[in-house]
Amino acid sequence: MALLSVRDLTHTYPNGFQALKGVSFDVEAGEFLVVIGLSGSGKSTLLRCINRLIEPTSGTITFDSADVTHITSNALRAHRAQIGMIFQHFNLIPRHNVLNNVMYGALGYTPTFASLVGKFSDELHARALDALRVVGIAEKSSVRADTLSGGQQQRVAIARALMQHPRMLLADEPVASLDPSTSHSVMSYLDRINKDMNTTVICNLHFLSLVRQYATRVVALKAGELVFNGSPHEITEEWFATIYGEDAVEVEIR
Repeated sequence: MALLSVRDLTHTYPNGFQALKGVSFDVEAGEFLVVIGLSGSGKSTLLRCINRLIEPTSGTITFDSADVTHITSNALRAHRAQIGMIFQHFNLIPRHNVLNNVMYGALGYTPTFASLVGKFSDELHARALDALRVVGIAEKSSVRADTLSGGQQQRVAIARALMQHPRMLLADEPVASLDPSTSHSVMSYLDRINKDMNTTVICNLHFLSLVRQYATRVVALKAGELVFNGSPHEITEEWFATIYGEDAVEVEIR
């Protein structure tokens, strides 16, 4: 049985814009699924529906055999605890050091008062350092987050997500704010987490050169509809034109 099953998913924003129109697909445990499509095609909305940052309008989302489409309160917190989220713009606390930023990823398991005053346990410190080692940046644990490069900040964001021990990791355009030279570095850490930790990854990307290197499977959205579901190597020039438009030109990241 699939770890994640999305069926006939729709989402309409309050202004009437329909971002998702009956999207259906499954994700097996251990996959590295990449979602592609033009800006505005519904990629970010899809990820936010999966971890329930936004409410689906209709359809169903099933995670590990449980219907999570409209859960609330404790059930919603339990669902989010199983899913790590990495954002395009890192979402770190700039004036706090790297180690604290990573430990904030475990807030769901930390007493509220302790987290407010920054009193984290020795066990949590050790876990955070281990997560930083996974992404190769443990030596920066004591420096302020806003002194790091963009690629380093994204690696801190990945380490923070690992503090949840997530079964699934959602990455929303994780390299869109980075220069090409650091994009492969960030993607390689996501790839290692997928393979070495058997963490299922769903990642929104624009660059097909990255998609072909890291994805085990691809789904493509166009104007809120799923138009492709298959191997990255099946995306021919004809499929590229279907997904991105006849005038689109593929840009490679080397």
